[in-house]
Amino acid sequence: MSHAASTPPRIKIDFVSDVVCPWCAVGLNALEQAIARVGDEIQVDLHFQPFELNPQMVAEGEDVDQHLAHKYGLGPEQLASNREALRQRGAALGFEFNARNRIYNTFDAHRLLHWAGTVGPAQERALKHALLKAYFTDGQDVSSPSVLTAVAALVGLDAQRARQVLESDEYAAQVREQERFYQSQGIRAVPSVILNDRHLIQGGQPVEQFEAALRQIAAMPAASAT
Repeated sequence: MSHAASTPPRIKIDFVSDVVCPWCAVGLNALEQAIARVGDEIQVDLHFQPFELNPQMVAEGEDVDQHLAHKYGLGPEQLASNREALRQRGAALGFEFNARNRIYNTFDAHRLLHWAGTVGPAQERALKHALLKAYFTDGQDVSSPSVLTAVAALVGLDAQRARQVLESDEYAAQVREQERFYQSQGIRAVPSVILNDRHLIQGGQPVEQFEAALRQIAAMPAASAT
């Protein structure tokens, strides 16, 4: 058997999401569990791409229930039902949703994630998880420079460098460019999981669905050539 034949197929995954999107937390944890299930059978390159649910959000944020009621027309019962569904989905995946009071602007969080990606994919991934936990589990303000710097330090990133990024406009142009690109590709909701630049899975799908998609795409002739 040739070396090429024994090399596992490689799949590139672009995970388009926001750090204040609850279904993005569900989707990421489910996707990662699916990746763990396929193990060494498939090589996965996971990239995080920015999407802002509320790019016009004011600096002080907005009460989350008022925001959702206004944006989606949801009443108190529907909001409570949605929260409980999320709590249960999160718990099944090992992610803890606590009540969150406000929704925030996330542009600086995306700039910080972009910087972390220049340090390394493992650091970006760790920061992504830490930001989701900071917001959904710990109820922190992920638009706050001090919170963002502390979260970066928590995952081993250079706090002084993180502060420099946040106090400047570094990576603003790159984040805007990525946001525009995915919007131009028709991405209007997140999470959007794009495999090998052509296969789209949307929403916080079950682990089994992500696993099936990975195996199906890996079996395609083009997968090993990307």
